[in-house]
This record gives sequence, structure tokens and C-alpha cells, in this order.
Amino acid sequence: MHIEKAILDRVNEWLTPDFDRETREKIEDLMTSNPKELEESFYKNLEFGTGGMRGVMGVGTNRINQYTLGKNTQGLSDYLHKSFPNQPIKVVIAYDCRHNSNTLAKVVADVFSANGIQVYLFSDLRPTPELSFALKHLKCQCGIVLTASHNPPEYNGYKVYWEDGGQLVPPQDKEIIEMIESLSYDQVKFTPNEKLIAMIDKDVDAAFVASTVENASFDTPQAAKDQLSIVYTSLHGTSIKSIPAVLEKAGYKNLHIVPEQATPDGDFPTVKSPNPEEPEALSMAVSLADKLNADIVIGTDPDADRLGIAVRDNDNKLVLLNGNQTMVLMTHFLLEQWRKKGKLNGNQFIGSTIVSTPMMHELASAYGVECKVGLTGFKWIAKFIKDFPNQQFIGGGEESFGFMVGDKVRDKDAVGATLLICEVAAQAKANGSSVYKELQKMYVDFGFYKEHLVSLTKKGIEGAQEIRQMMIDQRQNPIAEIAGERVVLVEDYQSSVAKNLLTGEEEKLSIPKSDVLIYYTEDGAKIAARPSGTEPKIKFYVSVNAAIDSVDDIPSATKQLDDKIKAIIRDLKID
Repeated sequence: MHIEKAILDRVNEWLTPDFDRETREKIEDLMTSNPKELEESFYKNLEFGTGGMRGVMGVGTNRINQYTLGKNTQGLSDYLHKSFPNQPIKVVIAYDCRHNSNTLAKVVADVFSANGIQVYLFSDLRPTPELSFALKHLKCQCGIVLTASHNPPEYNGYKVYWEDGGQLVPPQDKEIIEMIESLSYDQVKFTPNEKLIAMIDKDVDAAFVASTVENASFDTPQAAKDQLSIVYTSLHGTSIKSIPAVLEKAGYKNLHIVPEQATPDGDFPTVKSPNPEEPEALSMAVSLADKLNADIVIGTDPDADRLGIAVRDNDNKLVLLNGNQTMVLMTHFLLEQWRKKGKLNGNQFIGSTIVSTPMMHELASAYGVECKVGLTGFKWIAKFIKDFPNQQFIGGGEESFGFMVGDKVRDKDAVGATLLICEVAAQAKANGSSVYKELQKMYVDFGFYKEHLVSLTKKGIEGAQEIRQMMIDQRQNPIAEIAGERVVLVEDYQSSVAKNLLTGEEEKLSIPKSDVLIYYTEDGAKIAARPSGTEPKIKFYVSVNAAIDSVDDIPSATKQLDDKIKAIIRDLKID
């Protein structure tokens, strides 16, 4: 097959003595045995997306390996010295259960130390939220976590956090990328200064657990905690290092851990995908909960930033909640706790994203707080906390099963959210209700919102081109009607323009540019199209709603909204 000259130039650079013999031999093997894979490995440089940099592990510029991460870290080191001149610089590094995470973390630590930067390296795998906490706790300027979240086993990744504890946001990310791109691989300092690398573990763990318990506890009586039966699974990931300790310290003793999934394992052997968004991932936990007649099931992804939840419905059957449902449940609980304590004075806010449920706006309005909405990715919610220091952040979430309680951790935090949902469940049960019943009551009070996600996977070079073309087609041939309803408003976050299709009026969007299109129909439906920033996917987010007068109206409203969602999917040809 023909390979472009630019790709061959990259390949030839990696065949020089600057790269180790094993790497060169692997490349030579690909040249003869699998030129298609060679092209995939070198056709571009790995890019930062909504959740940092993720990719398949292997040789090449488009793969996660010691050289691509070394170059990243060298560029980041240069940027840190530029940003904090004549100051001692400190970074903290964590890693998850994935293959090579520990060795890649040491490579990153080596490069930082070779650049005169003090490194705190966790001695074993830790949850991503603990990295965010540790960054501020240790007064570091930067933090790195080696993780690919819930991606398949062949992936790994590199997430960068800044001194506020949140992930990088523009313009910093672009400035750092420019510094990285300006480097050649022979400029990377791989030889460590071991004196500048300090191992951390128990002291930071204890501080993180104590902070989480303080931050996510809300006066639940011990008797209520004792009555709540919890089944929990770490899905072979890092949360096993923190969640049992947090729940024990908070007083939740009736905890049952899925034993087959408790050992960290980068192969994730008991699941097709270690993603709590997928019902299959929680099937073992649900089975155990049925045997024990447990009240709630909680599962977290490998780096412990997302959580999936199952609760008992009115027929005592365990049902999985989606990310929007868990988000509004926890947000409503927090708002109610703040109201009870007289802490709401109009100077508070909750956070959400442009593709999450509009029900968050209804909650904010009812409690007299602001709902700040950003692009997909928790770095934008963390940025709100940084940008509005005179306002109090209560909590916030996104549809992709992430939630953050308060500002001690500046990223989605399945550790704190696990404790919070246990508080919700324990108090509801003690009051003769349930999590499910509380959600139903909210639908009556704030509107019955139903969301559905369609995710289309398009791998490789051709897949990326296909996704780009799908977005181009949507822009060149704008949709005027969906499922028999007129489109009344289109928000194009790439051009930063919101256009009212009824009046022709245009308004500038204040949210940063992103490749996202959102359609609103005359009956209140919302459909968003967005290529994923971390996976080879294009996602379509559908939200529909109806007003109901009582819980008894839910079955008929459910059928009405389900039919509407099916019609939207059929019309858009995305099934």
C-alpha cells in the first residue's frame, strides 16, 4: 500500500538511535507485516481531547508510549518553568490499573525530575479524584494521572491538572501543545534525578478520605446508615483503594463488595467494558444485590471518576439509573440540604454541560441559584469554580455518569459521589421513601425529563473522516423538522452562533468553540450532535419532556416520551 511521505518521515525518525532497539524492531516488523497498522500508528500526533490524551498503546506518534508521554512531559516541564519563573516547582503523579500505567508514570516522573522539578509519585494505583485533591493538598503547580478511564484494555492516557486542581483548559492547553509540538524527541530529558522523586501514599490517603467524608456527609442518623444495604463494585479499578475506607469512616457498615471484581486488573476480565454507563458492567453487582435484597448497587469505572447506580423501583426490582437521573437526584438533595441549613442566599451555583438534561435549569430556578453550563467535560465545571471565586459551588454533573460535590476535588469524583448517593438513599429509606420514589416526586415537581444517548463508533482514519463528514453534512443541510416538530433554534458551537429559525435572529454564544450542534424543537425536545473528544465515536444526545400532575401519570408519559425518542432517532437515521 502507498504511505504518504509525511508519515514515512515520522517512521524514519523513529528508526534512529534516539529510540530504543525494541521500538525500532517493532516498527521494522510493522513495515513488512502490517503497513496499515504502521500508517495508523504514525499518521498524526496524539491529541488532547475532552478528557486529556487517550490512545492505544504501541509504537508511533499516534500511540501511547514512553516517547510520546516523555515528549509531552518535556513540553509541560518547559511550560511550568516559563509559568513559574524562579520558583520551586512541584508536581504530583497518579496512575490507574491499566497495563503499563506504573512504568509510564515512572517515565513521566523521570522527565519532570530531569528538568529540576520536585515530583510526588503515588506508590501504587490511586483514583483520579485523589490526584486532584492531592495537587492542592501538597500545594503543587501541576498534576498528572495516567489513565484511559473506561476505554478498552489496549488504551492508556495522560491527563494534566493545574494548580487549582482542575484539568487544563484553553488557552493553556493550546500553549502547552505548541511547546510540545516544537520539540524533537532528542530534546527530551529521560535521565532522572532520583533525589527529586518522593513516593506518597498513606498520609495523602488519610487526608483524602477525611476530606471526602466531611464534604459529602449530611447529618444522616447512624440508624439510617445501618439500615442501608449497599452492593459495590470497583470493576477491577482504583476505587477499591478509597471507597470502602470512605464508607467505613462515614458509618456505612452494611457494605458488600463484589469479590470477583475487587482485584485491580487492566484486562477487566469479568466485563465487556469497564464502563458503568453500560448495563452489562453492573450485572454481577445486580445479581449479588438480588441475592442479598440490597437497597442500592454502585459501580465505578477504572479511574473512579464515574459511577453507575441501580436502585429498587416500586415493585422492588433493581433498575439502572442513567447519568442525568443520578445528577438531578444528587443535585436536588444538595440543594435541599443547603436550603434546610439556611445557606442559600442567591450567591450559589450548580454546574452542568450543554448535552446534559435541561432539568438542571429547573432545579436551579426553583431554589434561586444559578445553573452554569459549559462544554462537555468536567474541566469546564472546575473552571467555573476558578472563574467565579465570589460564588459558592454546591455541586454539579454531566450526563456521562460524573458528579462533583463541592470544590475539594475539581473533577468528577465517584468516591465523593458514592458517599453522597448513600446519604440520599439512607435518608430516603429512613423516611419511608426510596431513591426511586424521590426521583418520581421530582418529575411531578420539576417536569418529567427523559434522555437517550446514541453512540456510533467509527474507528481509524476512515472513521475519523466519516465523523467529520457527518458534522459537515449537518451544517450544510440543516434540519428544519424532527419527528413532525419544527426546529425553532439551532446552536452551532463551532461558529458560536445560535439561530432562531422562526425569526432569523442570530445570537452569539459565549461558551468556547467546539464541534457541537444542538437543535431545539417547538415542543421542547433537544437534540445534540457531538464527536467524542476521547473515543472514536460520534454521539447524539436526545432530551424530551412532559408536564405531569401526579406520579400516576408517569406510565403514560413514559410511553409518550419513548415514542417521541424513537421517532427522533428514526428521522435522524442514527439507529
